Amino acid sequence: MSDMKLHSWELNDTNDSRFRLLVDSIEDYAIIMLDVDGKIRSWNAGATKIKGYQKEEVLGQHFSMFYSEEAKRVQFPDNQLARAALHGHLEDEGWRRRKDGSEFWANILITALYNHSGELEGYSKVVKDMSERKRIEERFRRVVESAPNAMVMINPQGQIEMVNTQAERLFNYPREEMLGQKVEILVPDRFRHGHPEKRGMFLHAPQSRPMGAGRDLYGRRKDGSEFPVEIGLNPIETDEGMMVLSSIVDISERKRLEERFRRVVESAPNAMVMVNSQGRIEMVNTQAEMLFDYSRAEMLGQLIEILVPERFRHDHPNKRQIFFGDLKSRPMGAGRDLFGRRKDGSEFPIEIGLNPIETEDGMMVLSSIVDISDRKQKEQRIQEALQEKDLLLGEIHHRVKNNLQVVHSLLSLQSSLIEDEAVKNMLMDSQNRIQSMALIHQTLYQSNNFARVDFGDFLEALIPSLMNSYAVSGKQIDLTIDASDVYLPINSAIPCGLLINELITNSLKHAFLERNDGEIRVIISEVDDNTVQLIVNDNGSGISAALDLEAIDTLGLRLVNLLSQQLNGDLQIQRSNPTQFSLRFPLGEN
Repeated sequence: MSDMKLHSWELNDTNDSRFRLLVDSIEDYAIIMLDVDGKIRSWNAGATKIKGYQKEEVLGQHFSMFYSEEAKRVQFPDNQLARAALHGHLEDEGWRRRKDGSEFWANILITALYNHSGELEGYSKVVKDMSERKRIEERFRRVVESAPNAMVMINPQGQIEMVNTQAERLFNYPREEMLGQKVEILVPDRFRHGHPEKRGMFLHAPQSRPMGAGRDLYGRRKDGSEFPVEIGLNPIETDEGMMVLSSIVDISERKRLEERFRRVVESAPNAMVMVNSQGRIEMVNTQAEMLFDYSRAEMLGQLIEILVPERFRHDHPNKRQIFFGDLKSRPMGAGRDLFGRRKDGSEFPIEIGLNPIETEDGMMVLSSIVDISDRKQKEQRIQEALQEKDLLLGEIHHRVKNNLQVVHSLLSLQSSLIEDEAVKNMLMDSQNRIQSMALIHQTLYQSNNFARVDFGDFLEALIPSLMNSYAVSGKQIDLTIDASDVYLPINSAIPCGLLINELITNSLKHAFLERNDGEIRVIISEVDDNTVQLIVNDNGSGISAALDLEAIDTLGLRLVNLLSQQLNGDLQIQRSNPTQFSLRFPLGEN
């Protein structure tokens, strides 16, 4: 407020009305002129705005009207004028009251005014409403006080200006023993001699940053004991000059965890290598030294690519960046063969698990590396054995299919020598049953998957054969198949195929005797992960209500019931509109 000081020659110049008009119009400052007794002689617009009184309410009144009765009782207003007269001016801050009773934080400058003869003529009192600044300062103090970390603010001379409760707890000093002291009381003796210089360097180029990047920092308690700390420095511009607010965290527990982490890594049964975001090796264990034949000192600080075969090195940094862009624990190179490189240049197959680790130095990746040379050799032997097994199974299914075809041909030959139509029909039914089994083995052989049958492919091959076998001249029978993405194990596929064979044969032979057209539908689907539903229906003449299905003795329906039982299924029969056989059965084991 030094720019608002009024000198006696300015106030006594009664002819300078422009100056008085200027003072009267100022609204940011309350400018009040007092006579030697403290009575108000002038009152500007700023005084009305800040204090709430109109000029006519205060002129001629003693300025103590703005003070509490308690302040008047101890003669606080008169003492202010006396001190201003003694020293030439008085600056003060404190809570003051407006006309409406509300309070504001005021910065006050009282200046004694003398004439050219040196006689006291009165006082100027300049008041600035600093409530907003006071609220900000109070809010700042509350934020500092409620901070979860220890907070210490020092001035340019390195003296402690403010601490919070956490700082008292952390350093075991009461607040009053820290305030006003050099911050070096919180620094271990072995570091104190160089600390003022580092403090000066920071104030020369202040910016928010961590203190002592790359160095281990320690604090000192009142009893002299030391503990590791992490410090953040924040410059703050104040009316008293540049201050530095330090946020201090005791990282003793983190250091203990880091040491425990190092011991866990060191004792791991696998090779462990930790890499920073630049791809440089930060940590290895003894197993890594043994696996790659490098000493620890030869690996630390080097790019991880020294452990990667030369033929893969050019692309490895790009893969590293991709992983750091989407950090999550996972195996490296899923689906690819990975190789490590020893110091002598020899390669060996490896398996790598990647684990992102958050550290004080940023995100790291801890790799667990296993030499799988022995496993690869065993897998190769197993793969060769499986290939031999597949070849054998393929040959078995091929021969079963061929043998069934031989039986099918023998029945066909026998049928050609028989004139009895009933016997010929029985032989044809048997041929179709054998053809159904042969088709299942053919589907397995062609798919090279000997565990499951693609039932859609099987039905696409079976149905035309049946239609040709039982085709009736002049009749148009349409057959619809819905069996997409249904795969059955061999022990379910054969009885299910035979069952469908019987049901379609039955429809073709009996459902359309009185019609020239019709439709047969076959629907098979997985109801859930372990249940299959088969539906075979037709829009033919239906099953007579007089027919006792449980007592019927035909081979076809007997086979349907037997095959349903073999599948452990639940068979439901609808006689007409449409005639439908519905079977639910468990998927079974492969």
